Amino acid sequence: MYGEVILEHSRHPRNYGSLESPDLRHEHDNPLCGDRVRIEMSLAPDGSVRAARFQGDLCAIAKAASSLLTEMLTGMTLEEASSITHQRMVETLRDEIPQSRLPCAHLPLDVVHAAIAEYRSSQCTSREP
Repeated sequence: MYGEVILEHSRHPRNYGSLESPDLRHEHDNPLCGDRVRIEMSLAPDGSVRAARFQGDLCAIAKAASSLLTEMLTGMTLEEASSITHQRMVETLRDEIPQSRLPCAHLPLDVVHAAIAEYRSSQCTSREP
């Protein structure tokens, strides 16, 4: 039913779990299918992503997308992570994703984008006098 990449990452997800003291954390769900994912990231002193982890109740597509995304994020700047598109996420899965299942592939990336937005907002707020 699914391609090799989705099967491999859903059966053997990379970076599943949590971080002890993440700098960024966000959780969201897809109420249409019930997927829920939390993504955590810790930053290196230079601001790049030192580590990324995910947890959640996910279908095969969302779990594979979360696994692949956490691998991609490691070493990226937040600016680079912000520029990852839905199209790139789907291409990374290397499979034809039906239109009705695209939200499953997009969910982890939407969570990462929201985490980065929250982090940037908190950084701006903490700098105000």
